[in-house]
Amino acid sequence: MPLTAADQRRVDEAEAEAEAAGSTKLLVRSPDDTEKLGSLTVMCLILNRVIGSGIYVTPANVLRATNSVGISLLLWTIGGIFGFCGLLVWLELGLSIPKFQPEEEGAASIDGDSPLKNVPRNGGEKNYLEYIYKDPRFRTTCMYGVIFIVLGNLTGNAIAMGQYIMRAAGAPDSPEAVRGIAVAALTIACFIHGFWRHGGIVLNNVLAIIKVATLMAIIVIGFAAARGANLGNGPVGKASVKMNFDTNKSFVRPSDDAGSYARSIVYIVYSYHGYDQPFYVLSEVSQPKKRFAKATVATMVLVCILYILANVAYLCTVPKDLILSNGLDMANNFFGHVFGNETAPRVMSGIIAFSIFGNIIVMTFTAARVKQEIAKEGILPFSLFFARSTTTPYAWVKQRVWPSPSRILEQSPATALFLHWFFAVILAAATSSIPTSIAYLVLVLLYGYTVVGIVGFFVAVGVLYLHYSKRREWTDNLGFKPWGGPTAAIIYSCNCAFMIVGVFINPGDDSPFSYKTTGIRHYIVPVIGLGMLLLGYAYYLVFAKLIPRWRKEVLVVEREPIIVRQGGRQDGEWVQILEVVEFWWAARQSGKEA
Repeated sequence: MPLTAADQRRVDEAEAEAEAAGSTKLLVRSPDDTEKLGSLTVMCLILNRVIGSGIYVTPANVLRATNSVGISLLLWTIGGIFGFCGLLVWLELGLSIPKFQPEEEGAASIDGDSPLKNVPRNGGEKNYLEYIYKDPRFRTTCMYGVIFIVLGNLTGNAIAMGQYIMRAAGAPDSPEAVRGIAVAALTIACFIHGFWRHGGIVLNNVLAIIKVATLMAIIVIGFAAARGANLGNGPVGKASVKMNFDTNKSFVRPSDDAGSYARSIVYIVYSYHGYDQPFYVLSEVSQPKKRFAKATVATMVLVCILYILANVAYLCTVPKDLILSNGLDMANNFFGHVFGNETAPRVMSGIIAFSIFGNIIVMTFTAARVKQEIAKEGILPFSLFFARSTTTPYAWVKQRVWPSPSRILEQSPATALFLHWFFAVILAAATSSIPTSIAYLVLVLLYGYTVVGIVGFFVAVGVLYLHYSKRREWTDNLGFKPWGGPTAAIIYSCNCAFMIVGVFINPGDDSPFSYKTTGIRHYIVPVIGLGMLLLGYAYYLVFAKLIPRWRKEVLVVEREPIIVRQGGRQDGEWVQILEVVEFWWAARQSGKEA
């Protein structure tokens, strides 16, 4: 990246300090301009995370839970609105904080009178929660860190991938084989991103494009069947349209089971969730102030349209009674009923497995960066080890085979990738005593309840706090002003609150989410989710209170970002080019807490 003379001097000084003999400072570089993520990759990060097992599996369960085509489609529409509101909340925060004062414009203090610059940083909601809930020190980081390090992975999706691979192969559903495939998928994803950063990004983009094409093919097939096309099993579409979309029947005798509705909303919101992925790697995005909002908004609009049309396409071909009676997911119902043979559902199972692997690829790439940011706060054992970035093996080999004058080689957070892999495998092992189909539902619900529901609630409520308690201070320097002001935050916080409370309602025995069906008591998952919040607080008490009292020292954390104009241009966006991280234990002043 071209730099001004002043910026280059600061970079050289930071590198010299970090590389000096005996230095305990850790230098973490941001990618060079040539390695920054463009708008296409930003869009593909969302598409690859959102389009996975949810749109193929969840529609059938929602229809069984509501017993109504009309209400099912209504819930999917509401879920899209919730997802879009969530994106607006994240955009407001992601493009507005952290706030820095570049060195040449004044002292690096966010308490000064000079205008602060919004400089995007990796970490997503970790940064937002720390900015909103500052005191006491370390509390927010510990509580969020425990939740995300343990649950911020897609083990549930990996298990579903194993199931679909077995179905595609025509093999019996062996729990050992399914979990073996799940662990292999998690391992391969971590290896790809650790071995070759750019290769992982290209793979993510290719998978995202294929997924969109697959959904569009389903939509075209569904609407063709609705017009009477015979695709192998006769003109099944006209009868299904008449049964499913008759206005006198679509809303007749819906379920009155509140517990089923609550869980349906959680699974639908989870299916739309994924807009947060590029926020986890925001410091690696090219020109985020100029392009990021447009790319993310356009992508979520596309997702909402595809999801609604896919649900309509399913119901254009598969009668409601068949979906309610056979227990299959919606995609397999769709292909089996349209093509009328056993091969089509097996092919679709392979496509779904392929789609789920895309989920794992993108989440591995982004979540590892969040875990690296958590480690930079010094709250983990061996924090400096997990906070570092290392040159990828691919870049190391390439430099030796085709030497480049660039002194900065491609890097990845290899140790944070290992941390991500470790806890994902732990979750796979922890659910080994229950059937794989139930393990998927439990892990997805647990992720949706904690990472989406609980964390989302505190983020959205935090935005409302900033709007109404610090109005001028907050709104005068926003990097993105959402349409309707705080409206999106109000809607999203209400959605998350409903998710948190509603899941405690016991579904009826006929529900696909009932104890009779799953063997899991309705309160188990939300209790575990809230327990993770309490575990994070307990970790905070031990880390920030008991250990300092025992050591008679306090942990000092210094994170010094080097902020420059992108491209060395006077009109370039302010970006973080590198960061110097250091922490040590210092003697505690008498009468002061850690």
